Amino acid sequence: MRKFVMLVICMIFLHGHMFGQSGFVLNGLVVDENNDPLPGASVLLYPIEKGTVTDANGQFVMNKLPEGSYMLDISFVGYKNCIDTVLVNKNIAYKTQLEVANLSLQEVVVTDNYAENRKKEEALNIEVVNDTYLKQNLGGSLMSSLERLPGVTTIDIGSGQSKPVIRGLGFNRVVVVENNIKHEAQQWGSDHGLEIDQYAVDNVEVIKGPASLMYGSDAIGGVIDMNNRKLPAPNSFGGSVDLTGKTNNALLGTSISLYGRKDWFFANLRATYIDYGDYKVPTDSVDIYSYRAALHNNYLRNTAGNEKNLHLTLGIIQNGFQSKLFVSTVNSKSGFFANAHGLEPRNVDTDLHDSSNRDINYPYQNASHFKVVNTTHYKWDASKLEMDLGFQRNFRQEWSAYVSHGYMPPVFPDTLSFNPDLEREFEKYVYSGNLRFSHQVNEKNQLVTGINSEFQDNRIDGRGFIIPAYQQFSIGGFVFAKHKFSEQSRLQLGVRYDYGTIETDEYYDWFPSPVGEDENSNLEYLQRAGNIDRTFSNLTWSVGYNYDMEHWTLKTNAGKSFRMPIAKELAANGVNYHRFSYEVGDPDLSPEISYQLDLGVEYHSKRLAVGATPFLNYFDNYIYLNPSSEFDRLYGNGNQVFYYTQSRVLRYGAELHAHYELLPDLQLGAMVEYVYSEQLSGEKKGYTLPFSPPASAIINLKYQKKKFAFAENAYASVDLRITAPQNRIVPPEVTTDGYRVVNIGAGGEVEIFNQKVNVSMQVQNLFNTNYFKHTSFYRLINVPEAGRNIVMNVSVPFSGKL
Repeated sequence: MRKFVMLVICMIFLHGHMFGQSGFVLNGLVVDENNDPLPGASVLLYPIEKGTVTDANGQFVMNKLPEGSYMLDISFVGYKNCIDTVLVNKNIAYKTQLEVANLSLQEVVVTDNYAENRKKEEALNIEVVNDTYLKQNLGGSLMSSLERLPGVTTIDIGSGQSKPVIRGLGFNRVVVVENNIKHEAQQWGSDHGLEIDQYAVDNVEVIKGPASLMYGSDAIGGVIDMNNRKLPAPNSFGGSVDLTGKTNNALLGTSISLYGRKDWFFANLRATYIDYGDYKVPTDSVDIYSYRAALHNNYLRNTAGNEKNLHLTLGIIQNGFQSKLFVSTVNSKSGFFANAHGLEPRNVDTDLHDSSNRDINYPYQNASHFKVVNTTHYKWDASKLEMDLGFQRNFRQEWSAYVSHGYMPPVFPDTLSFNPDLEREFEKYVYSGNLRFSHQVNEKNQLVTGINSEFQDNRIDGRGFIIPAYQQFSIGGFVFAKHKFSEQSRLQLGVRYDYGTIETDEYYDWFPSPVGEDENSNLEYLQRAGNIDRTFSNLTWSVGYNYDMEHWTLKTNAGKSFRMPIAKELAANGVNYHRFSYEVGDPDLSPEISYQLDLGVEYHSKRLAVGATPFLNYFDNYIYLNPSSEFDRLYGNGNQVFYYTQSRVLRYGAELHAHYELLPDLQLGAMVEYVYSEQLSGEKKGYTLPFSPPASAIINLKYQKKKFAFAENAYASVDLRITAPQNRIVPPEVTTDGYRVVNIGAGGEVEIFNQKVNVSMQVQNLFNTNYFKHTSFYRLINVPEAGRNIVMNVSVPFSGKL
């Protein structure tokens, strides 16, 4: 591991010294429609891809530019991009005045012109948000912060963990990418969140629909792509201090970042610490199957937790060359709701758990994720070569007091190597590599080709068994072409071939069980999983078309994608202690094959923006967990048995969104989403799919003003979320009533002792509504969503010149 890190660092610095440093100076000034300076405008210079931002006076400087002709791209939120050609053969003084942009649906989610460019380039429907949006909509995790986006929901696990769902598809059907490398953890588990620090992300793209062509298997439902795009200005230093507080679970958090850049080299360091207590729900008891569990002062006992994260970024920026090294460790400890873990909900020491809202007792989980990523690209003439290398180690442990069940011995033997209270342990090592080459053939045609590869080694330990240890390898190559008929009309098409293998290790119980039906039966160590060796391959494709007019944007995309079955689907054989069930895999499952048609239409003017993004999706063999009429008596407490099975599935739906400027500073917005799923074969023919989100809508009123009293960029907003009942279920799911929830927010920039401070505040669930979210992890045991929660985030940025 140490050799790997040193090799990557040496490679970065070796490349960095290949380029000289001499040339001309470009001094610039960026102003608005009133000739007032625009601080914080993004300035990019092509083809060398040098970037900076304007200072408090709207000025920027780019040094050491070689002689030549460059394209200058200047962008600022709410204004049209300025794209100009600059001839550099001496020191240049440049000034530009930006024009106010037409109203755009992207402004509903607070973003910049980068988002508009991505939407024009991408045939699939895409949402792009920045760190400003994340702070204004801060949730318990990064995924819950994105839930306000149309088509995005989450599977929440308490107040600090959640998993993304895009158009009703989640788990291993949604790829999460961080700095170009696919984030790999134990995402197969509904109780396993994603180990990502939301403070360390400044740009998120949500791609809705099959993206397997560029991202590989598992992107069958969509992609959450996170990048740290911001580059420090040359010869500068700075950072920020973020302070967060939440009332519902008494959360206290801080994240501190420091950065510095000297000419071609920059570095960034961030540390995050979060501590929170049990969270409150607007009820004094919950019905867990046939048992009613009373709650002490409305707290879900043992849902406290903490998070400790550290990030380091090193980078080199040269003419046409850029390389970044990201090193991070994300560590969390969180309790499981004490009445919702184990074999049944009754045996809970309420006196112990209710004595404090901040302690973490059994049962709880520890999760640690270490990641090293290097992203490097080199651009020359009309070509660009990109390479990404990644290493990850995900380590997760689940702890609970040893309790004998089935044929486990009453007293744990002292001859075994693991701790009797270690319920489960998963340790995954992941090695990833991407190589991509793009070439601008001419002004109308671009060709992109690439390879993605990944190897996973997942090991297990502990007294409980759910999935075996496994090794998984995948590799895929793609060719992608773009043709520009005109500035308004673009065609995209591509083809990809994937090859993958998965091997699972056999597993035997650590305790003997009787084989036979009489008292004198022989005792044997039963085999729970055998050796499985499966190979998968598939050819996928995608065709997309975009047409942009002055006020209209049209797009369509058709494609085929596939997903390899994962180890849990192939080889699970054990108790799921988080939902009181027994799960069994099928080693003969086929890979999922999906065909999808996506459409998009948007109209935008200075006062109105409205759009629709319908989709149609067909699965040949969708994999899901199917409940049976059987009950396990050997390992559990009579838990219902679930089998992984496959079915043909039809899905369709749409997102509708509109935005109207009632007054120059007052905007009314609405977002509606709907997904319909139906099984076309199998014993559950005619049923929907598990965790299918109901139709919902958000009506938003937002006031924004550049200068309001003592605050700059001030805003105030109110959201009314209306969610329909979900009566289409797959038993043993239960129907869920509809609900209405009001959230409000306000914030802006204020100056305290000559220091700018960004303040954002939310009141989530303003009226403390008692409601159930159908996709929640705890919905099955009737735990409502969190009650009223006041969230305050204060960010103090600072910067200077070296």
